[in-house]
Amino acid sequence: MKGLLREFSKGIFQENPIFVIVLGLCPALAVSVSLENALGMGLAASFVLVFSNFIISGIRNIVPSRIRIPCFIVIIASFVTIVELLMAAFSPQLAKQLGIFVPLIVVNCIILGRAESFASRNKILPSLLDGLGMGLGFTLALSVVAAIREVLGSGKILGFTLFKGYLPATIMVLPPGALLTLGILIGLTNIIKSKIRR
Repeated sequence: MKGLLREFSKGIFQENPIFVIVLGLCPALAVSVSLENALGMGLAASFVLVFSNFIISGIRNIVPSRIRIPCFIVIIASFVTIVELLMAAFSPQLAKQLGIFVPLIVVNCIILGRAESFASRNKILPSLLDGLGMGLGFTLALSVVAAIREVLGSGKILGFTLFKGYLPATIMVLPPGALLTLGILIGLTNIIKSKIRR
């Protein structure tokens, strides 16, 4: 039981895809202009992570090693297509805002990395929990970056004005603001991790 809990929790802090492993930065920088976008992207990536880990773990013993990466990409692409269609049907505005970054989940290094390094070597339940934990960690990290950028860059969060008369720091909704926010958060994560180790 402890091992399963560890597989789930490691993606949230110890091996957080964005703040610790520093993977998946393309969507983290591009879609984190608003919390709504970040949550949409995080949930889409989490869905793909969980279900692709499940399938890949289930077929790990029957796929020849020389074709495993193409097989993983086909499986991941299938779930990305499902996410795209669901998003277009139920949240077309969000699908439009996320644009090309939803199809790019297919080649997201977090998802391919978890498929190759974990799901293809472990049983189904640990692989499911790994996908869920990594997806949650990715979503949380993306949401923190987006919330900071949205609040400082527009004085709003999820469309609600927080401060009347607030003069927004426009740089925060531009690419330099994403790099600055992400750099500070990665630095803080490293400081916290080093203090915990002591």
